[in-house]
Amino acid sequence: MTTSIAPPIETIALVSLGCPKNLVDSEKMLGLLAEDGLIPIGDESQADAIVINTCGFLEASKEESIEEIRHALQYKQDGNCQRVIVAGCLVQRHRAKILEWCPGVDAIIGVSDRDHIVDAVRGGGPLQQDVAIELPVYTSISANATLARQHAKQYGSERAESETSGGSGGGYFESDAARLRLTPRHYAYLRMSEGCNQNCAFCTIPSIRGKMRSKPVPAILSEAQELFADGVFELNLIGQDTTSYGQDINYAAGLAGLLGELDRLSRQQGGAWLRLMYAYPSCFTDEMIDAMAALPNVLKYIDMPLQHINDQVLDRMRRRTSRQLIQTLLQKLRDRVPGIAIRTTFISGFPGETETQHRELVEFVEDFGFDAMGVFGYSPEPGTPAGTLHQAHAVEQAVIDARTEDLMLAQQKVVFDRNEAWVALQQVFDVLIDEVDPENGQYIGRTFGQAPQVDSVTYVQSREALVPGELVRCRVIETADYDLIAQPLAELEKRISLPLA
Repeated sequence: MTTSIAPPIETIALVSLGCPKNLVDSEKMLGLLAEDGLIPIGDESQADAIVINTCGFLEASKEESIEEIRHALQYKQDGNCQRVIVAGCLVQRHRAKILEWCPGVDAIIGVSDRDHIVDAVRGGGPLQQDVAIELPVYTSISANATLARQHAKQYGSERAESETSGGSGGGYFESDAARLRLTPRHYAYLRMSEGCNQNCAFCTIPSIRGKMRSKPVPAILSEAQELFADGVFELNLIGQDTTSYGQDINYAAGLAGLLGELDRLSRQQGGAWLRLMYAYPSCFTDEMIDAMAALPNVLKYIDMPLQHINDQVLDRMRRRTSRQLIQTLLQKLRDRVPGIAIRTTFISGFPGETETQHRELVEFVEDFGFDAMGVFGYSPEPGTPAGTLHQAHAVEQAVIDARTEDLMLAQQKVVFDRNEAWVALQQVFDVLIDEVDPENGQYIGRTFGQAPQVDSVTYVQSREALVPGELVRCRVIETADYDLIAQPLAELEKRISLPLA
């Protein structure tokens, strides 16, 4: 047996996969690592340790995660890095198989145990060659408050009890404060809650993230204040089910009350954009609609996955909603929040979906005219009720692909027609500048109706220099498929005056 001392870990690269909620976890882990003295770098090939924060929501995301892990392990094999740590949803869902799929991983961290990231990255002690070493595992799933309190006491984690005005006590939450952000300076994601109680038939989130846990209002406001102080203008409010906010901590004002508190804080900062994501249709109340209509800093935008419109499919999905409820809610939103941009997603080819049910969904998309829409072909996930249903009622993959294309073509016509109408009307929007397009020198930004990363963008043609985070009033002058092309209103309205004799 030979023994050697590993050189100290000094630099760390982190690869973040999946949704914005996973990105927040990545930013929190980076904050903890930086606080401990480690230096985050962007080049994996130069890092002493690599962390892959994985997504395991769908089969495709699992495959992407495994590919990234193996990519990192190749750097380790080549001698470029010392440790590879795997974190996130894939660990939570498939931890027993991680080493089988990716031999050579040094530690794995579950979604509820990111506070162990420093221990996992630094390792410790001598490296003993030719000796079997047990893989460090830091995973748990906090299914309820009792388990979470026990876990917090055992490991001394940052989880805190909710004894404030934002809740009646007995709840707990995971703080996202002191993050090292991976988004541009001017926008960030603010997580309101973790976990979900909806238990949709196709979804793995409850088994990965646990039951819903709302952050108390004071904790959310404190994190928002920290982000504003760091230069954020746009806060994207996220959670697995944002419309159920507060129910688990007996916060009677719910989402509407939280939006009011955030709006007040935003006014104190001189104004901001507050964007609500991941709403659930059966939980959307009139008070929430009124808050969106009345609060000046809350964008007239909603991201609300509907998944389907046919009642039988919705029942099989266990969505706790119906076509009538969805149509009534959408009409209320359009009537009471004039100009609201509504984004949604649908699942095509759910087990047992007939051609008639599919056509009903296509016609609904054509008739309602969503501002933005995504479609996922159904993916059977082991351990879900829909995964069992799939065994006897699977829709062929070729049919799923064709139906997905049908839906996207229907939405394409909706968006293209709307964009052309905006050009004809010379529509004016405030555009938040995100970056400069290196290919043509145009600026890339977004209107209130365009969320970062998931929606279309607006290209701004400006003679004046613009900077990321700047809000510029623009007129739409052209379209580029789903995207818009605009010019600053100030430049269009400039007039050349001759000097007086």
